[in-house]
Amino acid sequence: MTDRTGSEPPVTGAKGPEELRQQIEQTRTELGDTVEELAGKMDVKGRARARAADLRDKAGAMTVQLRSSAAQAGHTVHDKATQAGHLVQDRATQAGHKVQDRTQRAGRLTQGKASETSAALERRAEHSVPQPARPLVMAAIRHPRPVLIVGAALAAIVVVSWRYPKK
Repeated sequence: MTDRTGSEPPVTGAKGPEELRQQIEQTRTELGDTVEELAGKMDVKGRARARAADLRDKAGAMTVQLRSSAAQAGHTVHDKATQAGHLVQDRATQAGHKVQDRTQRAGRLTQGKASETSAALERRAEHSVPQPARPLVMAAIRHPRPVLIVGAALAAIVVVSWRYPKK
Protein backbone atom coordinates (compact mmCIF):
# COMPACT_ATOMS: atom_id res chain seq x y z
CA MET A 1 0.00 0.00 0.00
CA THR A 2 2.17 2.67 -1.23
CA ASP A 3 1.33 6.28 -1.21
CA ARG A 4 0.84 7.74 -4.69
CA THR A 5 1.22 11.35 -3.59
CA GLY A 6 5.03 11.16 -3.74
CA SER A 7 7.30 11.78 -6.70
CA GLU A 8 5.59 9.28 -9.04
CA PRO A 9 3.31 10.72 -11.65
CA PRO A 10 -0.34 9.71 -11.34
CA VAL A 11 -1.33 6.62 -13.25
CA THR A 12 -3.35 7.42 -16.28
CA GLY A 13 -5.10 5.09 -18.57
CA ALA A 14 -3.12 2.67 -20.71
CA LYS A 15 -2.57 3.49 -24.36
CA GLY A 16 -2.45 -0.09 -25.45
CA PRO A 17 -2.69 -3.71 -24.29
CA GLU A 18 1.08 -4.06 -23.93
CA GLU A 19 1.31 -0.97 -21.74
CA LEU A 20 -1.62 -2.23 -19.68
CA ARG A 21 0.18 -5.55 -19.10
CA GLN A 22 3.26 -3.63 -17.99
CA GLN A 23 1.26 -1.55 -15.53
CA ILE A 24 -0.41 -4.68 -14.14
CA GLU A 25 2.97 -6.38 -13.70
CA GLN A 26 4.37 -3.30 -11.97
CA THR A 27 1.36 -3.10 -9.67
CA ARG A 28 1.72 -6.81 -8.85
CA THR A 29 5.39 -6.30 -8.00
CA GLU A 30 4.62 -3.32 -5.75
CA LEU A 31 1.76 -5.18 -4.12
CA GLY A 32 4.03 -8.22 -3.53
CA ASP A 33 6.69 -6.01 -1.93
CA THR A 34 4.09 -4.38 0.29
CA VAL A 35 2.65 -7.74 1.35
CA GLU A 36 6.16 -9.02 2.03
CA GLU A 37 6.87 -6.00 4.24
CA LEU A 38 3.65 -6.48 6.16
CA ALA A 39 4.30 -10.21 6.56
CA GLY A 40 7.79 -9.44 7.85
CA LYS A 41 6.37 -7.03 10.41
CA MET A 42 3.78 -9.56 11.49
CA ASP A 43 6.33 -12.42 11.79
CA VAL A 44 7.28 -11.81 15.45
CA LYS A 45 8.85 -15.25 15.81
CA GLY A 46 11.11 -14.73 12.79
CA ARG A 47 12.15 -11.27 13.95
CA ALA A 48 12.91 -12.64 17.44
CA ARG A 49 15.03 -15.40 15.90
CA ALA A 50 16.92 -12.86 13.78
CA ARG A 51 17.45 -10.63 16.83
CA ALA A 52 18.64 -13.63 18.90
CA ALA A 53 21.08 -14.59 16.14
CA ASP A 54 22.42 -11.01 16.08
CA LEU A 55 22.82 -11.02 19.85
CA ARG A 56 24.58 -14.42 19.71
CA ASP A 57 27.01 -13.05 17.14
CA LYS A 58 27.68 -9.96 19.27
CA ALA A 59 28.16 -12.12 22.38
CA GLY A 60 30.60 -14.36 20.52
CA ALA A 61 32.57 -11.35 19.32
CA MET A 62 32.65 -9.91 22.86
CA THR A 63 33.81 -13.26 24.24
CA VAL A 64 36.69 -13.35 21.79
CA GLN A 65 37.58 -9.76 22.62
CA LEU A 66 37.43 -10.40 26.39
CA ARG A 67 39.57 -13.52 26.10
CA SER A 68 42.12 -11.60 24.08
CA SER A 69 42.13 -8.75 26.63
CA ALA A 70 42.47 -11.21 29.53
CA ALA A 71 45.37 -13.00 27.83
CA GLN A 72 47.10 -9.70 27.15
CA ALA A 73 46.57 -8.61 30.78
CA GLY A 74 47.96 -11.96 31.95
CA HIS A 75 51.07 -11.50 29.85
CA THR A 76 51.50 -7.95 31.15
CA VAL A 77 51.19 -9.09 34.77
CA HIS A 78 53.61 -11.95 34.15
CA ASP A 79 56.16 -9.59 32.58
CA LYS A 80 55.88 -7.11 35.45
CA ALA A 81 56.20 -9.88 38.04
CA THR A 82 59.29 -11.20 36.27
CA GLN A 83 60.82 -7.72 36.23
CA ALA A 84 60.03 -7.26 39.92
CA GLY A 85 61.58 -10.66 40.70
CA HIS A 86 64.76 -9.73 38.85
CA LEU A 87 64.90 -6.40 40.67
CA VAL A 88 64.52 -8.10 44.05
CA GLN A 89 67.14 -10.68 43.12
CA ASP A 90 69.58 -7.97 42.03
CA ARG A 91 69.06 -6.00 45.25
CA ALA A 92 69.48 -9.14 47.35
CA THR A 93 72.72 -9.93 45.51
CA GLN A 94 73.98 -6.39 46.13
CA ALA A 95 73.06 -6.64 49.82
CA GLY A 96 74.82 -10.02 50.03
CA HIS A 97 77.97 -8.55 48.50
CA LYS A 98 77.89 -5.65 50.97
CA VAL A 99 77.54 -8.05 53.91
CA GLN A 100 80.35 -10.21 52.55
CA ASP A 101 82.63 -7.18 52.11
CA ARG A 102 81.88 -5.91 55.61
CA THR A 103 82.47 -9.38 57.08
CA GLN A 104 85.81 -9.66 55.30
CA ARG A 105 86.84 -6.21 56.56
CA ALA A 106 85.83 -7.14 60.10
CA GLY A 107 87.73 -10.44 59.81
CA ARG A 108 90.88 -8.68 58.61
CA LEU A 109 90.56 -6.12 61.39
CA THR A 110 90.10 -8.86 64.01
CA GLN A 111 93.03 -10.82 62.58
CA GLY A 112 95.19 -7.70 62.73
CA LYS A 113 94.23 -7.03 66.36
CA ALA A 114 94.90 -10.68 67.24
CA SER A 115 98.35 -10.46 65.62
CA GLU A 116 99.11 -7.27 67.55
CA THR A 117 97.99 -8.91 70.80
CA SER A 118 100.03 -12.02 70.07
CA ALA A 119 103.13 -9.91 69.35
CA ALA A 120 102.61 -7.96 72.57
CA LEU A 121 102.28 -11.19 74.55
CA GLU A 122 105.47 -12.57 72.99
CA ARG A 123 107.39 -9.39 73.89
CA ARG A 124 106.10 -9.51 77.45
CA ALA A 125 106.93 -13.21 77.77
CA GLU A 126 110.48 -12.66 76.53
CA HIS A 127 111.12 -10.07 79.24
CA SER A 128 109.16 -11.36 82.20
CA VAL A 129 109.17 -15.18 82.02
CA PRO A 130 112.21 -16.96 83.49
CA GLN A 131 114.57 -18.69 81.05
CA PRO A 132 113.70 -22.35 81.82
CA ALA A 133 109.92 -21.83 81.18
CA ARG A 134 110.28 -19.35 78.32
CA PRO A 135 110.21 -21.91 75.42
CA LEU A 136 107.05 -23.52 76.83
CA VAL A 137 105.30 -20.16 77.30
CA MET A 138 106.34 -19.00 73.80
CA ALA A 139 104.93 -22.22 72.28
CA ALA A 140 101.69 -21.70 74.22
CA ILE A 141 101.44 -18.12 72.91
CA ARG A 142 102.09 -19.17 69.32
CA HIS A 143 99.75 -22.21 69.43
CA PRO A 144 96.99 -21.48 71.96
CA ARG A 145 94.56 -24.26 70.97
CA PRO A 146 96.58 -27.24 72.16
CA VAL A 147 97.38 -25.39 75.39
CA LEU A 148 93.68 -24.69 75.94
CA ILE A 149 92.81 -28.33 75.31
CA VAL A 150 95.51 -29.59 77.67
CA GLY A 151 94.47 -26.99 80.26
CA ALA A 152 90.83 -28.07 80.03
CA ALA A 153 91.84 -31.72 80.43
CA LEU A 154 93.94 -30.88 83.49
CA ALA A 155 91.09 -28.84 84.96
CA ALA A 156 88.73 -31.79 84.45
CA ILE A 157 91.21 -34.15 86.17
CA VAL A 158 91.55 -31.77 89.12
CA VAL A 159 87.78 -31.39 89.50
CA VAL A 160 87.23 -35.13 89.32
CA SER A 161 89.99 -35.84 91.83
CA TRP A 162 88.57 -33.29 94.29
CA ARG A 163 85.04 -34.49 93.83
CA TYR A 164 85.78 -38.19 94.09
CA PRO A 165 88.78 -38.56 96.39
CA LYS A 166 90.35 -42.02 96.87
CA LYS A 167 89.39 -43.76 100.05
